[in-house]
Amino acid sequence: MVSQPKPENDKSPYQELAERNNLKIDFRPFIKVEGIPAKEFRQERIDLLEHTAVIFTSRTAIDHFFRIAEEMRVTIPDSMKYFCISESVALYLQKYIVYRKRKIFYGRNVFKDLVEHEISKHSAEKFIVPLSDIHKPEIPRVLDKNKIEYTKAILYRTVSNDLSDLSDVNYDVLVFYSPSGIKSLYQNFPDFEQNETKIACFGPHTARAVKKAGLRLDIEAPSPKAPSMTMALEIYIKEYNKNGVSK
Repeated sequence: MVSQPKPENDKSPYQELAERNNLKIDFRPFIKVEGIPAKEFRQERIDLLEHTAVIFTSRTAIDHFFRIAEEMRVTIPDSMKYFCISESVALYLQKYIVYRKRKIFYGRNVFKDLVEHEISKHSAEKFIVPLSDIHKPEIPRVLDKNKIEYTKAILYRTVSNDLSDLSDVNYDVLVFYSPSGIKSLYQNFPDFEQNETKIACFGPHTARAVKKAGLRLDIEAPSPKAPSMTMALEIYIKEYNKNGVSK
């Protein structure tokens, strides 16, 4: 069971993993994103138009920034500057703005690099950072370190999905990509016992959440040998089949 939506592409790494190893893989998001309504956002007393630049760390952040602007009947000026974590996130802006007529900057998917190589060059701007209620602590830490003037705007939240229909279903491996997935597991199944179920996770924050919950972490990515989750799973499966017992 992979705690994410099913890939749209049939040729995804998970599909290839399943075919090579004769696996059955189910996909089920353990969490979902809910937008914070304009009425609640107003309580934060944040004026979007007081800012001259936006920092986007995801497509979801873009969606909710323009959603909240529309709900509050705020027109984002053409002079607004956009700083995006990656080129793919920057290109997603085309959904809401005329891309070629705006000032858009992007990094290489590393927030620290975006701040040091792009945002720091525009330190006179007043930045707004649309985020989820659960976000990487690195984001405000790096901005503070570089003395960037910014406002953190919580525009959406991560909540647990209802998984009650899985109460009688057992999986050999559960794959998690975020600490919120672990939280959802226990909100849905407070009496969950791991027993022989293998826990796989991606990223150090998720790994800490697994261990904090008292679970046994069997498969972890990224690593030097396995930069992706599917590679980590494949290595584990080969070792398991070779030895006939779990490691």
